[in-house]
Amino acid sequence: MRFGILGETRAWRDGGEEIPLGGPARRALLALLLVRPGAAVPADRLAAGGTAGHALHSQVSRLRAALGPDAAIERDGGGYRIAAGPGDVDAGRFERLADEGRAALRDGAADRAAELLGEALGLWRGPALADVPWAEADAVRLEERRTAALEDRIEADLLRGRHRDVVPELRDLLGRHPLRERLAGLLMRALRDGGGQAEALLVFEETRRRLAEELGTDPSPGLAALHRDLLRGDPAPAPVRPPAPLTDLVGRNGDVDGVADLLASARLVTLTGPGGVGKTRLAVEVAGRAGGEACFAELASLRDGASLPRALLGALGLRESGLQAPDAGKGPEGRLAAALADRPMLLVLDNCEQIVDAVAALAGRLLAACPGLRVLATSREPLGITGENLWPVRPLDGDAAVRLFTARASAVRRGFAADPAVVRRICAALDDLPLAIELAAARLRTMDVADLAGRLDDRLGVPSRGSRTADERHRTLRAVVAWSWDLLAEDERRVAERFTAFAGGAAPDAARRVCGDGGDALESLVDKSLLELAGGRYRMLETIRAYGAERAAESGADARDAHAAYFLELARTADPHLRTGAQLGWLGTLAAEHGNLLAALGRAAEARDVPTGLRLAAAMSGYLWIRGVVVAAQAAALLDVAGPVPPPGLEEEYAACVLHAGADAAGREVWRRHRAAAEAALEAAWADGKAGRHPAVPFLWMMRRADEPDAQSAFALVLAQRDGPDPWARAAARFITGFGPLAAGDADGAAAEFGAAAGGFRALGDRWGTALALDALAGVAAQRGDRAAAVALTDEALALTERLGALDDTADLLVNRGDHHVEDDRDTARADYERAAAIARRAGSPTYLAGALRGLGDIALLDGDLGAAERLYTDALARFDPHWIKSVGGRATALIGLGRVAAARGDAGTARSRYREAAGTAASKGAFMEAARAVGALADLAAAQGDADGAARLADAAAVLRGVPAAALSRADALRLAGLDERVIEAVSRR
Repeated sequence: MRFGILGETRAWRDGGEEIPLGGPARRALLALLLVRPGAAVPADRLAAGGTAGHALHSQVSRLRAALGPDAAIERDGGGYRIAAGPGDVDAGRFERLADEGRAALRDGAADRAAELLGEALGLWRGPALADVPWAEADAVRLEERRTAALEDRIEADLLRGRHRDVVPELRDLLGRHPLRERLAGLLMRALRDGGGQAEALLVFEETRRRLAEELGTDPSPGLAALHRDLLRGDPAPAPVRPPAPLTDLVGRNGDVDGVADLLASARLVTLTGPGGVGKTRLAVEVAGRAGGEACFAELASLRDGASLPRALLGALGLRESGLQAPDAGKGPEGRLAAALADRPMLLVLDNCEQIVDAVAALAGRLLAACPGLRVLATSREPLGITGENLWPVRPLDGDAAVRLFTARASAVRRGFAADPAVVRRICAALDDLPLAIELAAARLRTMDVADLAGRLDDRLGVPSRGSRTADERHRTLRAVVAWSWDLLAEDERRVAERFTAFAGGAAPDAARRVCGDGGDALESLVDKSLLELAGGRYRMLETIRAYGAERAAESGADARDAHAAYFLELARTADPHLRTGAQLGWLGTLAAEHGNLLAALGRAAEARDVPTGLRLAAAMSGYLWIRGVVVAAQAAALLDVAGPVPPPGLEEEYAACVLHAGADAAGREVWRRHRAAAEAALEAAWADGKAGRHPAVPFLWMMRRADEPDAQSAFALVLAQRDGPDPWARAAARFITGFGPLAAGDADGAAAEFGAAAGGFRALGDRWGTALALDALAGVAAQRGDRAAAVALTDEALALTERLGALDDTADLLVNRGDHHVEDDRDTARADYERAAAIARRAGSPTYLAGALRGLGDIALLDGDLGAAERLYTDALARFDPHWIKSVGGRATALIGLGRVAAARGDAGTARSRYREAAGTAASKGAFMEAARAVGALADLAAAQGDADGAARLADAAAVLRGVPAAALSRADALRLAGLDERVIEAVSRR
């Protein structure tokens, strides 16, 4: 039998038949018995509504008769109980589902959370305990759970990218609960994610005012932090949106609706058809009308499939690595899958035909790994994989072709009017291909329609050809492009041919410089539809660019050398500014030219132009590192040409190229072959305290080598600049110097060095370096026990990484801030860990996600939920990259957490094993503070087992590892006391 108290009291037999309960007194009686099913309810509580004495017994008898033997009501002491369990009552089922939904949300499973919470909320039919107005306390408790479940469900929807959908609901809820801060925060986030930052700030101000007026309090730290984020803006990179159309789409309404309907049920749709038929324009329209998040990836400039995953990362606005080290456990493809795993998105892959095999393989893997992903591809041929749905894009029908021609002709000749039959003949001659029609219509600026028709007849042979294959239509389009090209003036033709050197368009200054346009040729090419001008950049359609590149090769107008020279000059100009207060502006400038910079680097290798390639690799180093971009393939190709010996005068540049080549797993062999020569070249360039041309390169080199056992020379290279002439190199050296005293337990010495580094970076305006130094200072403050200072410093660092758009580093700092809060403000810590997990998932960063899960494991352990803690720690360990130095502390902490779970369960053997594993893991990487924590946990375990002497010895060992002398123990002695294997101790001693 099933019961309902979430609304009017009701009862149903297992077959679904509703049981008549009678009047309000009987329904109230049943509801009170069901508030805590199976528990005795005192008679005076049952009689609180006015049914007392004999009347109560009478109502119980009648209720028994109505329910029958399946739900017996029994006398129990001075009251009654009903033979039912929580699962028989809608309130019990609601609370179970709500708890499961919240747990799924905490674990980052947004789709599962939304499903569970939606099912829980669907059980409500009205106000709780509607028939028992005097049971206010129980009704309030259930209504509070309902509101919390609503908040959790909305949180899940926000994680799923449904911010637009929840805004009306949140406005209504906040109107009914104006003092509920979580609702205010959710509404602020939903508005912010939809671009309504000003509206979100207004919500905060209204909430702040209400709290002050009605409660005399300020907003919570969490809401205040969200307000600060809004004031700073949200510079986090966003996916590339489909380009804004410059003109209306003509004659494609049926295609738009049909493709949209197909995407509603199919996860991969490919628009096929010949060049110029309008596949891209149709995809843009469909994506623009689709709800939710969309990302547009232009693939025309790619020449090999190996670069596809990195191109998609760029389109998603994601970095390949953090500020401090790459996430080596995941290549770009794994990072893509991780970023899209729980993210509903429409991914538009435009112009796939040049690398169709690579697109097919990657799309198949991503669709299999990412259940919320849909793909809309455009290609002249199908991808040919399981699950693909094809939508052939055909030429326009006759009437639509005429409308398109007329609309484009009217744009270049005011008051255009022509015989519809002549226009129809022109369109038929052009096979009704939209691009061909637009190119032809643009010619009406200088010729009349009859002349245009005659010239096309001469050029194309016959006015109408009936049914045509895609290949024949492509030949028609090529003929029209060639005809348009031949009609250009000589200077226009030369500029158009030189423009084909650009990848991803060009800013006006770059276009004029590279194309040698001293006049109005670029504007004229826009007028003639051979170039587009949108968003302050010139762009050439791929069909036209491919034809122009052929003509450029034939005429000798190839501008690739001029292109490389321009972008080398740009990178060199920008590089020093990336270490100053102008950092953000120059990052934006270089990001806009990202495709051109990479194209120039790749072409230098293809052309065997080693000097240009090496200079570009060095000049781009700071930009690529801050942006988290890996150019390992281009750098490795350049080194293959350069050989094993640095060219004279280009030693630093050679080292920078080796640094880039070794930035991913595929480049490890290149790194191994060239590392020694490159390091020697760097040492020579920076010898005797003199500054080289690229101050960031030695620092980046040292960070790349930090985890290698013979890294002393790399550290020495940076430390030598502690009093050198370059202010950025000095600050970097002070930052590195701080880790020596930190490892030795000298917190004051470490703080002095990190503080000097932060001051140096801040004086220059370098947000990147400042964030690193502030994070280190926060660690020192936490080590001293000054958690307030640690939080304040981390807040400063977070503001800087968010301005840099560094999602993964922001997630890392949020975890650190959670660690600073966890002992005294568990709710704030949980919020930081949960936000870090959401950001890390968006960034596709498994190691930073692991850190957040480890933090949530700590919260679960503190809450006494051993099962959840064990699950979260285990999940975290599986995600940490064991080869990355930044993972060491997180791995050790997760292992300690698993040890504490085992100890809480009374399994001392497993606990001891976990603590020793944590100590060995940390010590073998030189992370002695983490090793000390693990040995401290061993001391606690010994004390809990009554071994006071053993606990004291282990406490001394932990102190030694923290850098505090105790009983003349060495680190090796301390590790032996902890019971570590001698091979581990020997390896630690060699560090």
